[in-house]
This record gives sequence, structure tokens and C-alpha cells, in this order.
Amino acid sequence: MTDQPVPDFELPATSGKTFSTRNTGKPCVLYFYPKDNTPGCTAEGQQFRDLHAQFAKLGCAIYGVSRDSLKSHENFKAKMSFPFELLSDADEVACKAFDVIKMKNLYGKKVRGIERSTFVIDAKGILRREWRGVKVPGHAQEVLEFVKTIQKQLVM
Repeated sequence: MTDQPVPDFELPATSGKTFSTRNTGKPCVLYFYPKDNTPGCTAEGQQFRDLHAQFAKLGCAIYGVSRDSLKSHENFKAKMSFPFELLSDADEVACKAFDVIKMKNLYGKKVRGIERSTFVIDAKGILRREWRGVKVPGHAQEVLEFVKTIQKQLVM
């Protein structure tokens, strides 16, 4: 999928906004996470929050994506002071487009869930990098370093 256009889709976002892959107009990071207010997802969001100003300086937007409702997202965003929008993918439109739904073990039971994954998309809607099966510690910094290395390509 890398170096290919991302599929067209729209998702409802926090703050009454709508996200569309057709008109981002600038590079962005889409990070998919399993569930609001869980330890790993909170830690990941906090890392992106803490680096948000550096991403913004590079002209790169950040969006968190999960299957949670907008109401859950609004509460999570406010509680964690996230300066970026969260996207609700209740119908799994983006999850299917990026193939992030996987069978996982939860307390010995098989469940369908989001595999923690991150995607960097340039201003023209081309996928530039993907990370799958992400481990949270240091991940947001790794994404930032990648964005820095290709910043000139991202904005073209």
C-alpha cells in the first residue's frame, strides 16, 4: 500500500468536524487504536499530544481513529487535553480501508479488534509509511522522526 493513494472516505471527527481523505490539504498521521480510556491507548495519545507542536511545526496533522462513538471520543479528548481530533469509525470504513481489524486474544477469548497501526499520508493523499502491530513506548517519536526526514516530500 505504501506509495499508493489512500482510499477515499469520510469520518465524523470531534469538535463537530468531518475528516475526508480527499481534502486534507496537508500531510497527516492517522493512528488507529483499540479503545478510548484504556492504558495503552491513553499512553499512545499522550505521546502524540506531547509531540503535537513539533508535528504542527512540520505542517503535519494528527488524527486518532477507533471504533468508539463521538461522545466517547469527545470525553477522552477533553480528559487527556488532546490538541488533535479523534475520528469515529463505528462502521469500520477506515479500519477496512487500512486493513487494521484483526482477531486478537482477550483473556483467552478470540475477539475482533483494531491492531494498533499508524499511517503517514502526504498532502496529495499518498501513503508514505505504515507501522503495524505498534508497541507504544517511543512510537510517536519514531513517527515524528520519519515525518522530519521526508518533510519536503510530504508537502509537495
